[in-house]
Amino acid sequence: MKITRTLAALCLGLAATSTSTSFAAEPLKIGLILPLSGPFSPYGHNIENGVNLYLKQHGDTFSGRKVELIVKDDTGVAPEESRRAAQELIVRDKVDILAGFAMTPGALAAAPVATNGKKPMIVMNAGTASLTSKSPYIVRTSAAVPQYTVPLGPWAVKNGLKKVVTVVADFGPGHDAERYFTQSFTDAGGKVVDAIRVPVKSPDFGPFLQRVKDAKPDAVFLFLPAGEAPVAFFKGFKERGLAAAGIKVIATGDLTSEDSIDAIGDNVIGVITAHQYSEAHNSPENKAFTQAFYKAYPKERPNFMAVAGYDGMHLIEEALKKTKGDASPAKFMEAVRGLSFNSPRGPITIDPETRDITQTIYIRKAERVDGKLQNVEIDDSLKNYKNPVAK
Repeated sequence: MKITRTLAALCLGLAATSTSTSFAAEPLKIGLILPLSGPFSPYGHNIENGVNLYLKQHGDTFSGRKVELIVKDDTGVAPEESRRAAQELIVRDKVDILAGFAMTPGALAAAPVATNGKKPMIVMNAGTASLTSKSPYIVRTSAAVPQYTVPLGPWAVKNGLKKVVTVVADFGPGHDAERYFTQSFTDAGGKVVDAIRVPVKSPDFGPFLQRVKDAKPDAVFLFLPAGEAPVAFFKGFKERGLAAAGIKVIATGDLTSEDSIDAIGDNVIGVITAHQYSEAHNSPENKAFTQAFYKAYPKERPNFMAVAGYDGMHLIEEALKKTKGDASPAKFMEAVRGLSFNSPRGPITIDPETRDITQTIYIRKAERVDGKLQNVEIDDSLKNYKNPVAK
C-alpha cells in the first residue's frame, strides 16, 4: 500500500511538473486588435507604444512563457473588421488572450467572439459604461466613461457653472458622457439648456458653436475623441467669440490628452477636465514610466492610452504569476478578479464582480508649466472610484 501511494504521489508530481513545463515551453500568444490606419490610428499607436514599453522595461517572458504579439488593424470605428480580426486570432492564430480595443464599436463586436471562443479580452481604451457586462471574459484597464463624467456635474455647480450646453460625439461613449453628466449636473442643481451631438468623423463645428453662443450658457460640457476634433472645436470656439463671451469649457480628460494638447495650443488653457491619468502626475511610478517613455519615444508624449496598454500588459503578467503560467480562461479570469497594483496613474484594482477598473479620478486644469501644456491635478479626492453605473 505504501508503494502504491508513493508511486501515485510520484506520478502526480511528474504530471504537475509536465504541466508546468508545457506552459513554459509554449509561447504566450496575445492578439492585439487596434486601429493602426484611418483617423483613429493615433489611438492604436499610443496603446501599442504602452504595450511595447512594458515588455521593454520588464522583459518579454511572463512566468516562463515568451510573449508573442500578433497585431491586427481594425481601422477604427469598423465593427466588422474588429469581429473578423478577433475570429482570425482565435481560430487561425490560436491566441491565448485578446487585447487592445481602442473604440467601443469594435469592442462590442468582438465581445461575443471572445465569449464563444472562451478567450480573455483585455480592453485597453473603449469606455462605454456597460462594456464588461457584454462578455464574462472582458476585463478593462482603461476607464469607463461615467468614471470621469459623473464627477464633473457636482464640481461645475459647486464652482458657479449652473447653466450648461452639452456637446458630445455621436456614438456610444458620447451618449454615455451626455447622459451621466446631465444626470449628475441636474441632480446637483444645474440646468442643461441645449444638448448637441456631433459626427464622430470630421465634424463641422460652425453650426454647433453658433447654437452654443445663442444659448449663452455659463459653460460647455464637451466630450470628443482625442485627435483633430478638439483642435477644430477650440479654434472655432475662439474665432466665434465664445471664449471672449466668458463661456467656460469643462470636459472629459481625453479631450486634452497629451498627444493632442499641444496641437490645441494656448486656447486650451483654463479648461477643466476629469480623468484618470496626467503626464504631470506626481508619483515614483509615473516618473519611471515617463522617463522610460521619452527614452523609447523621444518625439512623443505619454498619455492615458499608452498607460492603459502598459497596465494591460502588467495585468497579464500579474495574472500569470498567480496561475503559474496557465492562461486557460477560467484560471486567468479568476486571477484578474481583485488584482491590484500601482500604475503610473496611481493605485488600480480590478473589481472582482464587474471586472471593471477601480482607480483615482483627478480633476485637472490645463496650464502651461515650464513652457509645456500640462493637465495639472487640482483635486485627487476621488480615490478608489468605481465605474458608478457598473452592473
